[in-house]
Amino acid sequence: MNNSRLKAIVKLFETCRYKYDLYSVFSDWCECAAISLSNAIDRVHFDRLEARYLEIIGKYDAATIETFTQVMGEVIMAMEDAPQDILGATFHALELHNKARGQFFTPYPLCRMMAMMLAGSSEEIGKTIEKRGFMIAQEPAVGSGAMIVALAEAIRDAGFNYQNTLHVTAVDIDRRAVHMAYIQFTLLHIPAIVLVGDSLAMRFHDEWRTLAHIMGGWNVKLRTDKRDLGDTAQVPNTAPPERCAAQEAERLTTEADKPPFGLDKSGQLRLF
Repeated sequence: MNNSRLKAIVKLFETCRYKYDLYSVFSDWCECAAISLSNAIDRVHFDRLEARYLEIIGKYDAATIETFTQVMGEVIMAMEDAPQDILGATFHALELHNKARGQFFTPYPLCRMMAMMLAGSSEEIGKTIEKRGFMIAQEPAVGSGAMIVALAEAIRDAGFNYQNTLHVTAVDIDRRAVHMAYIQFTLLHIPAIVLVGDSLAMRFHDEWRTLAHIMGGWNVKLRTDKRDLGDTAQVPNTAPPERCAAQEAERLTTEADKPPFGLDKSGQLRLF
């Protein structure tokens, strides 16, 4: 464990070990962090998620809540340092994985190698984007999101801005894994819908839409893409009929809007 950010995050979580069950603490932190990020932009689910946030936080003392905020700061800085699976690494470093639960996340260096092979050369990526306008990735068992993070990094290294040329639909049966992936996708500004559900049975229970998905108007882009290309692939739908409220919320944030964040030379959004 030679990552200084990872060491800091693990040390912060370890301070909770003797007061609470560490597995529950990590899971609760992931859910609270995901809710905080979602409620900053997704007003449709705000009330339900805010109630859930208060329910979780009510279990902890003031010192632990302060630790939660410090962990969030370290995670943000880690993702700002470089794209990485910091939460998957934390899960393993805390030794929360075991054979009984069967949760072993793919090491990030291996994900990077696979992503480079999958993405192809700069020319191949360019042809895909030219044909469709953007790339689509669908991940049926997303885990902590390492494979998608690595794919975004590979696209960036090939000279393209994944923040407006990649859309992800990701699924996992484990809610904590969905929260982990959603946090990392949101911090890297990856347009994505992350679903809690069973990809094999095609049953989905909950959805999390990243800041980049909502700000980029991706609902409209994906619908237009299906009409133009005759794409029969379906994005799993967990939304009730009153989802029109969400569509109206997205309409208010158009592609022409300039984001209130910094941009680097490649045009990608930065956290700072």
